[in-house]
Amino acid sequence: MYFILTYLLLSLGILMPGDGNTIHGYVLDAETKEPIPFVYVHIEELNRTSSTDENGYFSIQNVPVGEIQITAHRLGYKTKSLSFEHQNPESSTELEILLTATLLSSQSIEITADASVNGAHLINVSEKIYGDDLRQEMGATISQTLSNVSGFSQRTMGSTPSRPIIRGLGDERLLILEDGINSGDVSDQSPDHSVTVESSTTQEIEIARGPTALAYGANAVGGIVNIVSNKISSTIPQNISGSFSISGETVNTGGSTSAFFSIPLNNFVINTNIAGRTNLDTKTPIGDVKNTYSNTFSTSLGMSYVKDWGFIGASFSYYDTDFGIPPDPAGHPDGVVLDMQKYQYVLKAEYIIDNDFLKIWETDFSINNYHHIEFEATDLIGMEFGLVTTNFKSKISHSELGIFEKGTFGISLEYEDYAVTGASTPNSNSFSMGAFILEEKDFNNVHLEMGLRIDHVTNAPQKNDPESNIGNIRTRHFTALSSSVSAIYPFTDNIHVGASLLHSFRAPSLEELYSEGPHLAVYTFEIGNPDLEAERGIAKELFLAYNNKNTVLKSAIYHNGFSNYLYAQDTGIKNNKNPDLNNYQFVGVEAQLYGFEVSVEQQFFNNFLFKSSMNYTVGQQNASVSNSSQVPLPLIPPLALKSSIKYSRNSFSIGSRLTFNATQNELGEFETPTDSFVLLDGYASLRIHSGELLHTLSFNVTNVTNVTYRNHLSIIKDLNPEGGRNFSLLYRLYF
Repeated sequence: MYFILTYLLLSLGILMPGDGNTIHGYVLDAETKEPIPFVYVHIEELNRTSSTDENGYFSIQNVPVGEIQITAHRLGYKTKSLSFEHQNPESSTELEILLTATLLSSQSIEITADASVNGAHLINVSEKIYGDDLRQEMGATISQTLSNVSGFSQRTMGSTPSRPIIRGLGDERLLILEDGINSGDVSDQSPDHSVTVESSTTQEIEIARGPTALAYGANAVGGIVNIVSNKISSTIPQNISGSFSISGETVNTGGSTSAFFSIPLNNFVINTNIAGRTNLDTKTPIGDVKNTYSNTFSTSLGMSYVKDWGFIGASFSYYDTDFGIPPDPAGHPDGVVLDMQKYQYVLKAEYIIDNDFLKIWETDFSINNYHHIEFEATDLIGMEFGLVTTNFKSKISHSELGIFEKGTFGISLEYEDYAVTGASTPNSNSFSMGAFILEEKDFNNVHLEMGLRIDHVTNAPQKNDPESNIGNIRTRHFTALSSSVSAIYPFTDNIHVGASLLHSFRAPSLEELYSEGPHLAVYTFEIGNPDLEAERGIAKELFLAYNNKNTVLKSAIYHNGFSNYLYAQDTGIKNNKNPDLNNYQFVGVEAQLYGFEVSVEQQFFNNFLFKSSMNYTVGQQNASVSNSSQVPLPLIPPLALKSSIKYSRNSFSIGSRLTFNATQNELGEFETPTDSFVLLDGYASLRIHSGELLHTLSFNVTNVTNVTYRNHLSIIKDLNPEGGRNFSLLYRLYF
């Protein structure tokens, strides 16, 4: 256990803390040399952040000695990354960062020392959404906020329960984190369960695939979505800072408000936020969707102690929501109401190590106490879920190791205590532990990233039952190795190509093994399979990126093959006890998902930006063990094409977007088709600087022509279409 050894060495003073020092400087407009306020400056691998003040000044404390890459980004300017050797522990380093104006949100420049390099700084497995782009796309849920990102779609069941899907992969194959911590809810188990992360307090969204994902789990073949809320600060802000926002929309007469404060007190930083959201039933072109209201409240309080050696901090969060599931005449004619709460407790620490090999030790510990009740009538409890998730993770970054230039190794532990009332599903628990190593190496012009992870999972019912209705309910053990490699090669300064390979492992969940009972909210009778084996997958991807002064082009083709793809299969058989419900049997099948993505950004006439993306995914499974013919997987998104044009001048932008979804008639068993549709949206935004304040306004009109359309990934698509014309307005103040 390396982290215990390291802790003892630190305690004994064998590994002394680094002296730590400050990187500070100014961010200026490259042409006018005027200071640029509200620029987001960060050192990603150290989790250090700062924002420039009205004079363009920034400061980042406790930065260890060594090679540093600092990045500055702000909408309307090319992102710039500056790499340099930070060697002097006795004094601070002052930088001057010059940003060049652009409309291309995907464009960035990499700088080595003081020499400018043309072309793109390509991060293959990473994408960020922040600033005006985040405010423009801000929805009531995280999946709605991500729905216009290339390759993303959303699984929905009304206005509140929704979850993002990447390339047809979701649920437990897509990890959702908040500040790097597991969200601790059950949104990956069933479509009527919502993600317990408030979108209005989001400061940034990070999307990662490939070797990076192995630091968080072996099952993230779809990738990782990390919502940055900054509950525990790793740096001391220059002064009191924060934001306040208020929004409203017409399609459901909804509104939200939130506030965030970061308060420095000597070496302490207090971060706190509070948010509330409410809406009535959703309006569609053919009438209201009954029982789609929601009310949500969330708050958090975090405190950290920051010194030259690193930081230690803690936070407490509370999330409370109640929302409706639309009625279904075949299951619950009056609808279902979910009442949900989550308490989260987090401890985080970081230690800068003054050692030629070991660099930074990071560790976190969290407890998520989640509970929700499903009311099938006014006072009738249909089902009740309780889940307490305890997580521990510790990792150390290092410099050269053999042939590798830098990397990270660590361990993770997780314990889940799970209970269900209202079905025959037994109470159960799951314990998992894993160890991982991630390494990077440059072979001439080829940048290589590799990852390796080993996991052991034990799933245990509270009581074994060899004679149960679903089979021999017993404790199961799963152990496996996962791996990933990604390579990037620059053909020219403007063209990069690459490939990635991921070998994933996912143990069957407690629900997949032990479920037995009706789940009226989703119109199913779920039947687990205690004999299921682990899901194994191999994800392959080839990608190409082109970047010049006015154009950014990205394209990828991918294939995900599974030897034992786990999902709940609609058998088409009515349940004996609940004849209104079909039996949904958890099975493991051979399956594959493959497709492509293409996106382009083109700036023209200085003030205009054209963006377009296309993505297509095919999902297939073997019909049976004895018959290798292929049949479609259910809930696979259709071909999607999105195009937009935007005019920007100074701090004002206005634009429109056209979205086309093709007909989906490649259907899983008992699945119904959805017709093609075209949506027209419009948007505008305005930024106003006033001293140390930044005022932002974002206005959106979605479904301008009030089209009646259905989302193929909506569980209620056969009963209700999606929302009609919607006007929304978001005001956010930064200080």
